[in-house]
Amino acid sequence: MVEKTGQPGYLQIADDLRTQIRTGSLAPGAALPSTAQLCKRYDVSASVVKAAISVLRTEGLIVGQQGKGVFVREDAAASASEEEPASSEVMEQLAQMRNTLATLGERIAELEKTVFQESKRSR
Repeated sequence: MVEKTGQPGYLQIADDLRTQIRTGSLAPGAALPSTAQLCKRYDVSASVVKAAISVLRTEGLIVGQQGKGVFVREDAAASASEEEPASSEVMEQLAQMRNTLATLGERIAELEKTVFQESKRSR
């Protein structure tokens, strides 16, 4: 199930599937579960699952075969472990940016609250 962590659901799903590929739970050549199965497993819509699949396809971890399904690439486990440090660094930077944006949003909300209360008093 996708959790409310601030990280988009499709990235959480991509992270989970990437981990399964890296650890061998999804072996090279293995078929990924169907979109419907992944929707049910993670309790999300098909568009969220498709976005996650797109991320993994872009990373070169999976390949689609028309009419057959989506499969783990033969060299995917090596690719996943090679990209891990850069991926973690980027995710850490994104988390920091999200926290900064959340803080800024709170500050703006407080300023708007103050400004709009003052404008009501001056009327």
